[in-house]
Amino acid sequence: MGDPLSNPDLRPLPSSVPSLLRQASASPRLIAHLLLVHDVASRLVEELSQAFPTATFDTETVLFGAATHDIGKALDTIELVQPGKGHERHGVELLLRMGIAESRARFAYTHGNWAATENVTLEDLLVALADNCWKGKRVDELEAKTVNLLSRVSGKPEWECYSELDGILTSLAADADARLAWQREFGADPP
Repeated sequence: MGDPLSNPDLRPLPSSVPSLLRQASASPRLIAHLLLVHDVASRLVEELSQAFPTATFDTETVLFGAATHDIGKALDTIELVQPGKGHERHGVELLLRMGIAESRARFAYTHGNWAATENVTLEDLLVALADNCWKGKRVDELEAKTVNLLSRVSGKPEWECYSELDGILTSLAADADARLAWQREFGADPP
């Protein structure tokens, strides 16, 4: 099993995140999940930057959000193995107590509440996309909302944005089974 942070095939987390995970007493399974979502988010923003060179979004913020979006599961460990929403609110509170600005802590909430979040940003949607795509899940409403924002920030028509985004997500989702298998190596955390 080993340390998930030592996987050379995954892009390293932002430099401040490993210490946050240690402070939160994040389990190896949670760390593995955050690494996988961060890796997918890294690839997603790279491909989007190439496909939409005039679109602007804060890559660093997306990557931080992807790397910490489920940190609340360090407190709500039952939600590592069954659905739940408590980790979202607790994650924001935990990150704020750790001194993280609200503008970055918000991803702990918005990754699962993007549809109900007022003034949702492209960065929020990209973290939510990565959190679904890593396991091969596609969410039509999330993708439509992302296409709409991509069209606005890039000036490209929505059909073109949809085509580009669909191709990128299809490619990223192709490795989902391998990612799921690797995360399972870290077992299920006890509640």
